[in-house]
Amino acid sequence: MKRSVGWAVTDSGKTRVPRVAARNLRKRLEVVWSEMQAACRPRHDPDRVHQVRVASRRTLAAFEAFRDVVPPKQGKWFGKWLRKIRRAAGETRDLDVLLERLAKERLDDQSERAKSRLLVMLRQRRDDSRQPLREVLLRLKAADWPGRVERLVETVAEADIDKPFVDFASNGLGPTLRRFFARADRRQTDADEIHQLRIEGKKLRYAMEIFAVAFPAAVRSACLKALEELQGSLGQVMDHAAAADRFRRWARESGVGPDRKTLVRLRKREDALADEAGKAFSKWWMRARRRRLRASFSQTLENRRA
Repeated sequence: MKRSVGWAVTDSGKTRVPRVAARNLRKRLEVVWSEMQAACRPRHDPDRVHQVRVASRRTLAAFEAFRDVVPPKQGKWFGKWLRKIRRAAGETRDLDVLLERLAKERLDDQSERAKSRLLVMLRQRRDDSRQPLREVLLRLKAADWPGRVERLVETVAEADIDKPFVDFASNGLGPTLRRFFARADRRQTDADEIHQLRIEGKKLRYAMEIFAVAFPAAVRSACLKALEELQGSLGQVMDHAAAADRFRRWARESGVGPDRKTLVRLRKREDALADEAGKAFSKWWMRARRRRLRASFSQTLENRRA
């Protein structure tokens, strides 16, 4: 997983909050727009679809971080469309991941023939799944997304908040941090709870990128590394669980005929891999690791407020 420090655009903790907010929002909204256009080109590029989802999540995190300086009406409009963008890209991204993983599977000759047919079906479904994102792009062009971004940035930059960003950052991370550890301290008993922990971990990581000035470089690096490792570990569990669920549903569809056995076999394999990944995560995400991570966050924020 690549480190994403390039998303942080703060020059100094002394910079006024409205200026930092305007620069962060502009950068993220422009990335969403450029990645959407790239993802909708005729030739499919899986990485561009992935970047659309990443950019939309990071931008939503920025709107949450700067909600005090974003006009409610504009924040609501962009929030609605960013969630639509994320959902529109989601199905395509999930199918891209499954296609890549299934293509690497090594099966017996009969199953390999079935796998070839499945890959054809998956590519067709993947290509069909791109249409919702194209439709969102067309609607946002009609709604003048670039013009709306300019008006938002101008309004945010003029907000009447004369506070240095470092003071704002020290307090701003608190709610996200509490939600993350409230979820992290639970026992992760099923795929849904693991998915929710992954989401909260992403939100915390993206918030840290925005509020980077609140942390010494060494602490920030250690916390981000731990969160990225967490995302990678949870991603393994969720990828296998999602693949097993798809194979299970496809095996029940009418018309699969002789491919049903292959689908069942693949489903069982993914279930086993999901279980294995879940056990590895539980072993890694032990209480001592959570305690150290919590202490790093808490001590840094307490020092900033002192």
